This record gives sequence, structure tokens and C-alpha cells, in this order.
Amino acid sequence: MLTIITGAQFGDEGKGKIVDHLAENYDIVARFQGGDNAGHTVVVGDEVYKVHQIPSGILVGTNALIGPGVVLNPFSLTEEMKMLQDRGIVITNENFGIDTKASLIMPYHISMDILSEASRKNRVGTTQKGIAYAYADRVLRNEIRLGDLFDEDRFYQKLNAILPAKKEVIAKLGGNPYDLFPDEEAKRLLKIGKELQHYAVDVSYVINSSLRAGKKVLAEGAQGALLDVVHGTQKYVTSSSTIAGSACTGLGIGPSQVTKTIGLVKAYVTRVGNGPFPTELTDADGEHMVTVGNEFGTTTGRKRRCGWLDMPLLKKSANLNGYTELVLTKLDVLSGLETIKICAAYDLDGERIDYPPSLSEDLERCVPVYTENDGWDETLGEIRNFFDLPPNARKFVEYIEKKNGIPFSYISVGPKREQIIKMDVRRRDVRYNPIMRPLF
Repeated sequence: MLTIITGAQFGDEGKGKIVDHLAENYDIVARFQGGDNAGHTVVVGDEVYKVHQIPSGILVGTNALIGPGVVLNPFSLTEEMKMLQDRGIVITNENFGIDTKASLIMPYHISMDILSEASRKNRVGTTQKGIAYAYADRVLRNEIRLGDLFDEDRFYQKLNAILPAKKEVIAKLGGNPYDLFPDEEAKRLLKIGKELQHYAVDVSYVINSSLRAGKKVLAEGAQGALLDVVHGTQKYVTSSSTIAGSACTGLGIGPSQVTKTIGLVKAYVTRVGNGPFPTELTDADGEHMVTVGNEFGTTTGRKRRCGWLDMPLLKKSANLNGYTELVLTKLDVLSGLETIKICAAYDLDGERIDYPPSLSEDLERCVPVYTENDGWDETLGEIRNFFDLPPNARKFVEYIEKKNGIPFSYISVGPKREQIIKMDVRRRDVRYNPIMRPLF
């Protein structure tokens, strides 16, 4: 059984908590793309864990894998491993593996990212973690991979062939090429390579063998579908493919193996960095979402832009990923708002549309057409049954299900592991009936 889980919006939908919750039902959790620009926060009791590269399933003892589709920062990875081990999380080569083909994020990638972002007039808003430059080198077949650290001669041969061109680029960007990669840094990297060699595996082989043996695998994505490098809001996207299909290439498994795909939907929309955001709020409701939802980036600490739930974008995400079920997160954050709005369609140059235009430049001009209903004041953190939710909260959930035709399997009502409502997916008909009265 292979399940793929991705964010259905711009990332930050709460994948860390949901993967942590689901992981105990799986034998393996495998990360298939992105780098340490992603951050997943998991709250266990009074403990808060923030992981960036290691799948959060490791917190419950599920085997964790980092696939070859990931770009790996070996420096921050070893720091993350030490942080978890210091807090009592067991990490051995029995429960954690990294594919030897994972491309490395090198210090020159980070320098190039920082310098180029600073020089842009229209900034993308990257995390400045070097992700784009690491992926670019992979496409150019000019990367250093994890397996290269296991052979000192091969590593230096590759590094010495790469560095001159990188120094030239950094000099053109206004940086100091002479401080680019000192020898002590190279030696430190090789030392880290010796440590990570104990965890080196062929992820494709491990996963396919496990599936043939009847084991359950959860493929975990980073960021969100609308930041996909091909299908997202160009140019304001990440540098990898974030949709469900990327799990197959990022882990080395065939699409016939996929059993179900889960999409994470936040009860409102957030975005870090620049780019089109039709429902963005700059009023008191937006500040409510920021404050109550603690909407600050796990990786960068940047304040997230917040806005009402956007159904046209969610419809696109459902198409891109082929979701079989959804998970709704942060419903509790909407408590206390007098009116709850949902973007049902857009007005684009006088025409009403219910699906996003292909070009980001056109999406920038879209004016949301809202449907709205009264909010609720009750706190939701102690609720564990859908029918115990306030009536207007239930209407909100049912409206999303009916419009998408995809059921919710879980609803998160707080940041803690146990603050979740399990839904009965099989017994609910969520097909949209166009003649029924609108819930909103």
C-alpha cells in the first residue's frame, strides 16, 4: 500500500502534524522532494519538534527515508539528527536511510541564492537555502551527490572541476569568491559524509521490496501543490515538483503502486514570499489568522500572508494531484470571527470564472467572488466528533466537501497530536448536487 500526501495550497498546511498522526499506521515514511527550505512542526505534549529534512514520522518510531528527489544539506541534516537524538528520538541505520543519489546543497549554492535574491528588483522571496541552485546543478549534471562524499578522491575531483565557474558567478554577483569553499569546509563535509555513509541506501529498492512484502509506505511531500515548479504560480514557486506524481520520480516507484493520495487543506490560505494571492487579507480578519494561527515560517520565521479559503485554487490542486481524500487543518483558528468567507469564483476583467487562469499575471488581476456565512465563537480544541462541532463550522466543512466532491478523512482542531477529528470517509456521499441550496 502506497499513500502520497501533499499540501493542496502554498505549503504550511500542517503536514508535520498529520504525517506524525498517520505514521504509526505505516511501516515507512519517505520524503520525495524539496530540501531544508521546508519546515514541519509537530507538538507532542509540551514538546515542540521542528524538522526540515527528516520525515516527521520518525517521532513515532516509523522507519524514515530521504529519497533521491530531495536536495540534501548535509550540514543542517546532521544538526537535525543530533537535535532529535538529544531529545530521546532513536535514529539508527535500522530506522533511517538516505539515498546515495540525493544531490547536495553546497555552500556555494547558498551564497549564490543570497546574492542573487538581494540583486533582484522583483524578489521571489526565497528562503535563501540554495535550493534552486542545487536543483539547477542536478539538471546540468554538474552536482555533487551524497555518494560522492564516500570517496575522497572522487569528491575533490568533482569539487575542483566545479569551483572555478562558481567563483566566477559569485564574483559577478558581488560576492567574495576567495571565501567560497575553504579547505577546512571540504574536510568537514567529508567527515560528515563518513557519518552519513552508515545511513546510505537505495531508496527505490527498499520501498519496492517493502511494497512487495505487503508493507505500508507513506510518501511525504514538502511545500504545496501551488508552488510546483511547472504547475504553480510562476515565477513565484519552489524549485521542485511538489505534486503527487513527483513521489514516483522522487522515490523511484511506479504509478501503479499508488493506492491513495491525500491533500492537506488549511481552513484559510497562507503564503510565504511573493506571488499572486487573490484572497489575501490586510485587515483585522487577516491579523486574527496570523495571531491565532501563529502564522510564522518554521524555516525563516517570516510572517505569513493570510487570506480566505480559495476554492478555484483548491479545484486546480485536486486536478493536479488526483486526491482521493482531504484533511482539513486549523479549523480552530477561525473561531471568533464574526463572518466566514470562502472564495467561490473569480472576476477576471468582467468575466466570472471558477478555475484559475493559466498565467500568473492573469491570476494577479483576479478579484475574488465570495460566499459567506456567520462564524462561531466556540473553541474547538476538545472536540473529537464531527457532529459536536458548532453548526456553522459543520456547514463550512460540508460546503468544501460538496464543491470538491472529495471527502475529508480528518479535521485538525489544534496544534497538538491528539487534537484531531477522524471522519468516516466511506459512509458519506459528498458528491456535489447543483440544485441543492447553497450552504453559504
